[in-house]
Amino acid sequence: MLLLYNIGIRSYFFIIWLASFFNKKAKLWLTGRKAQRVHAHNNSIWFHFASLGEFEQGRPVLEQIKTIHPDNKIVITFFSSSGYVIKKDTPLADAVYYLPLDTAKNALEFIDTIKPRIAIFTKYEYWYHYFNELHQREIPLYVISAIFRPGQVFFKWYGSLHRQILRFVTMFFVQDTQSKQLLESIGINNVTVSGDTRFDRVWANAQHPKSLPVIAEFKNNHRLFIAGSTWPEDEKLLAALSVKYPHWKFIIASHEINEEKIEKLIALLPNNSTTRYSQLTTQNLQLATHHQTLIIDNIGMLSSLYQYGNIAYIGGGFGAGIHNTLEAAAFGLPVIFGPNYSKFKEAKDLVALKAGFSIDNERELLGITETLIEDEAFYSAAGNKARRYVEENTGATKAIVDYIQSTVF
Repeated sequence: MLLLYNIGIRSYFFIIWLASFFNKKAKLWLTGRKAQRVHAHNNSIWFHFASLGEFEQGRPVLEQIKTIHPDNKIVITFFSSSGYVIKKDTPLADAVYYLPLDTAKNALEFIDTIKPRIAIFTKYEYWYHYFNELHQREIPLYVISAIFRPGQVFFKWYGSLHRQILRFVTMFFVQDTQSKQLLESIGINNVTVSGDTRFDRVWANAQHPKSLPVIAEFKNNHRLFIAGSTWPEDEKLLAALSVKYPHWKFIIASHEINEEKIEKLIALLPNNSTTRYSQLTTQNLQLATHHQTLIIDNIGMLSSLYQYGNIAYIGGGFGAGIHNTLEAAAFGLPVIFGPNYSKFKEAKDLVALKAGFSIDNERELLGITETLIEDEAFYSAAGNKARRYVEENTGATKAIVDYIQSTVF
């Protein structure tokens, strides 16, 4: 099985290499790893994140550990180019790297160089050689905000190697009881149900959001519909809302902000009703008040945008899966999203509470939006339940950090 795993890793690298000739992200993934030089550290604390979403999820634990242990160097690795490019200069780390491909040689050399005291992985990413190398050296390895589903390879008859990867982990901090039960069903008992650190992150953000004067000026006392992390499939549906509700303001923060995607988005919307965030300055803020839709054409604002909203739409539900619903819910916004949300516990919880609403088509989007707009009691109840759900599920960060403190430091 290990031979097949190693072949799979090298095959993945070959596919990325081929894709790099015509795909910008693949090229960044490849060239970034080739160009980087990993500097020596001693007794570091290693955090690994698949991408930007996992960084934000694990950030509360990172911040707490850094505060408690300021003398230990923080090393961050990313698997994806998007996470690395955006956070390569974060002040939370002493060094940020791409995670080298998971081979025995790379794992040995990387861990030899950064010499971690502990390693903390967030939610996903189970790499055989890195985990094995940490295990062989008796370096504690923690997986935080982990979540498991019955359909994953760990629980299949052919998943023996992947089950072995799990056995290299010192402690799993899982989001829910089902994950704990699944791990216990394959003989893994070093599991604690601590919850999801994203709740701590989004709740803290909602208590002290960054002020955005441009957004306040754009809203101009109107009701505001915010669509975050949208894809083209989402945007085709959203265009109908701006026509039906001309007295509402709309903000669309697309998942991809290259020029071609932005131009296609603008073409979907009513003529002369749209402006871009990059076109607004402190000198021409009043221009924003004359437009119905504002396109966010930069990265990093979304978590603060929701403070100005009344209803939120979260993109991705017509593709691989929805993006972060909790950022909007923490501000008390009812959240709407597409049908592909079954892998996201928080989305399922919000639907059960009638604080989140899944739609399959334009008709359903128009219908739930109309209900939220016309039925004030229904709208208020949905928003209050969304906010309360986030608040009641905070606390994972403290549980994780307390445990690590008591067992390692």
